[in-house]
This record gives sequence, C-alpha cells and structure tokens, in this order.
Amino acid sequence: MRAKDDFDPRRAAKRLLRETGTGALGTVAAGGAPYVSLVTVASDPDGSPLLLLSKLALHTENIGRDHRVSLLLSADVKAGDPLAGVRVSVSGTIAKTGNPSARRRFLARHPPARGYAEFPDFNFFRIEMERAHLVAGFGRIIDLSPDDLRTSLDGAGQLVAAEESAVSHMNQDHLDAIALYAKKLGETAGDWRLASLDPEGCDLVRGEKARRLEFPERVTTGETLRKTLVEMARALRAA
Repeated sequence: MRAKDDFDPRRAAKRLLRETGTGALGTVAAGGAPYVSLVTVASDPDGSPLLLLSKLALHTENIGRDHRVSLLLSADVKAGDPLAGVRVSVSGTIAKTGNPSARRRFLARHPPARGYAEFPDFNFFRIEMERAHLVAGFGRIIDLSPDDLRTSLDGAGQLVAAEESAVSHMNQDHLDAIALYAKKLGETAGDWRLASLDPEGCDLVRGEKARRLEFPERVTTGETLRKTLVEMARALRAA
C-alpha cells in the first residue's frame, strides 16, 4: 500500500528508533518457536538499536543459538484505538558490542540501568538492521530497507568523536536552551537533558521519556553543531 504524499515513512521509522525506550524483542526458542520479551532500547549514532541483556534471560539464551531477531517499537497512544498508533518491526541479527559509545548512549537514555549494567551477567548488544515493516494507519503500510532506517555517518567522524563532550557541555551549561528545544517539540517545562546526538538531530530525555529534535540541515563537525544549536536557541528565543 502506498503512503500518502504528506507522510514520510523513513522519517517516521527513524523517529521511532530514536524516541521509543521499550520494545518487544522476538527471538527463536530452542524448539524453533518464536519467543517475545519486553526490553529497553536505545540507539547507536546511525540509529541501530542497542539493548542491555542478561545472560540469565531466555532471550539471551536464544540468541546464543540463533542471532536472528525482530524488534517491535510502537509510539505511545494516549487514547482511542491502540492499533491506530505508528509502529515499526525491525528484523536483523544481534551481537554483543564493547563499543564505549553504545554503553554511554544506552545509559544516558536509561539512567536506572546504571544500577545493574556493571553486573557480570549483563552485556550490551547491537542489532544490525536488515529490513523493517512500518504500519502507520490505513494506506500507510510500508516495507523499508536498511538504508531507509540508518542515519549515514559518512564524513561525520569529527561529530561522532565530539558527541560525548558536546552532550556534557550542553547539560552542564545550556539547560535553558534544552528547555527551549523541548518547548518547540510541544513539551512542558521540566528537567530535560540531552542524551545523544548524530548528524540528523539530537535526543532530549526527561526520565524515561525521549523526544527527537531534528536539525534544519545535516551536521558533520563539532563547529557546525555548535552553530546549529546556538542558532536554533536564538530563533526560539526570538519567537
């Protein structure tokens, strides 16, 4: 089925990957039957899902035999038909990751996980996305490719390297600007902080809630990031 002209399925799927903090993880059980469990989710700079799993959990036992997984992410539906909400099912393979960025980004998205992330039976995992199926209402059912889902990091090595210091600087010195970004997204005032950023935007968090703020243009360097954030805050103050 074709999407409506005013609807961007790639943008909708990417937003779910960045904003959704919990999902249903599908793995293959020992007998070959599907097994589904609730997991917390964060995202790599390119949008790939990140999970923190215990080796004691059945889903971790399953992926030890078969690395194929699916992950269902769904937007919150405040009222009405829950099937009217946007959701995306991502399929691919999963593997452990020792990348410090994965650890940092996951814990920034889910601070309570710091209490058990150091336990020896817990490890961080990354899903290599191979395909996705987006359902966003009648006439909006679309199959997506990995390139549709991922944020390109080509030429953005400087930005990725500067992410940790940039996020720390914003949270220490510019909470007023972050509050403006949250207001732009329709959120009320609160203890909003920056969790992560990438060439296409940044992720604001308050508790377990996350909102995606897209940049007006693609950002690839620390200096361009600084100018973009300053200009966005300036425009919001003027408005």
